[in-house]
Amino acid sequence: MNKKERACKAAEILDKLFPHPTIPLKHEDAYTLLIAVLLSAQCTDERVNKITPKLFAKANTPQQMIQLEPKEIEAIIRPCGLAPTKSRAIWKLSQDLIEHHKGKVPKTFESLEKLPGVGHKTASVVMAQAFQKPAFPVDTHIHRCAHRWGLSSGKTVVQTEKDLKRLFPENQWIKIHLQIIYFARKYCPARAHHKEQCPICSLVSKEITD
Repeated sequence: MNKKERACKAAEILDKLFPHPTIPLKHEDAYTLLIAVLLSAQCTDERVNKITPKLFAKANTPQQMIQLEPKEIEAIIRPCGLAPTKSRAIWKLSQDLIEHHKGKVPKTFESLEKLPGVGHKTASVVMAQAFQKPAFPVDTHIHRCAHRWGLSSGKTVVQTEKDLKRLFPENQWIKIHLQIIYFARKYCPARAHHKEQCPICSLVSKEITD
């Protein structure tokens, strides 16, 4: 199988296993999604979902968030890790949203990536899930699967994203990226992975050619 054929086969399997994937991070709107994604860096979605209700009970808008002290935010989000850095980013980006975007989360990659603590992956998730704009956020799960399935040999998530965007139709990016995340967690983990038992690896890795 060549890359395109492997991508098609993977998509078929993903559609059967996860036909209607939903974003695992609990949120109410674009702002709370932005905060949740920021908190998810080097932290599990499960843990983020336990912390965000406590944070959003105190502040779920930029206007409310800047009324809190960064130290107060830090105390709440500490279980998510990197609390000092994340708390400052949350406070500063909330301030930026008020000063430069009328308190609203911007709908462009350029504006999102200028916000404190917001990188390309975070911006991609917000664009895809909050605004339904074509984006293909690549995290470590997707990067790992793309390599194992012979879809990308990219050393970085940036190159992997480019490769996957070429292989999958644009109107499938949002769905596929979530499907791969769910698949990776259940069938294709980083450790204790058994290729012969993996629904996709067992098929596409038998004959990897370009």
